Amino acid sequence: MKAMILAAGKGERMRPLTLTTPKPLVRAGGGPLIEYHLRALAAAGVTEIVINHAWLGQQIEDYLGDGARYGVSIRYSPEGEPLETGGGIFRALPLLGDEAFVVVNGDIWTDYDFSVLHQPIVGLAHLVLADNPAHHPTGDFGLVDGQVRDGQPGTASLTYSGIAVLHPQLFEGCSDGAFKLAPLLRAAMAQGQVTGEHLNGHWVDVGTHERLAEVETLIEARR
Repeated sequence: MKAMILAAGKGERMRPLTLTTPKPLVRAGGGPLIEYHLRALAAAGVTEIVINHAWLGQQIEDYLGDGARYGVSIRYSPEGEPLETGGGIFRALPLLGDEAFVVVNGDIWTDYDFSVLHQPIVGLAHLVLADNPAHHPTGDFGLVDGQVRDGQPGTASLTYSGIAVLHPQLFEGCSDGAFKLAPLLRAAMAQGQVTGEHLNGHWVDVGTHERLAEVETLIEARR
């Protein structure tokens, strides 16, 4: 299975750090955020990785290179102008092939075990959902008997972690350009085509300096 790491965001809430450093290269616990994903994916046997980029993207290519020192092979999907999540993945589909692939947001930190995603998915998408963080108390989707639901009354809501397995057929009918992923997922949910799981472990959406400090604390505790 191949993987795509989404690394095109500007990280505006993390300025001034991100004025000169792309968000995935912001350091936590002694290393860039994106390195944790590369090492975790390699440990899980996922060695073919595509990374998209826009803001200061050349820095990402210069730092990571071809991925050999992480035990993976990296190919890049430069965007110039950001294409949002859906458009970015769609642009990279020729590099990802015809089979389902892992997607990971480059600006999260987690100790999630990616090896559990090595099973074939049933449907168009499989989402990893996390407990709602303080900054997003209402969550995104419900999870009922392994199926992800969109806002059903009486269903406890969880937050999309930024980790998923997607099938290229999810993007059928799409065209090149900027568009969001969420509407495609919601349409697939309405057809019963999205499965999910509850993340077991630590997870932080590193969108602010405070949450970056939280990651530092978690990494230090693991040592």
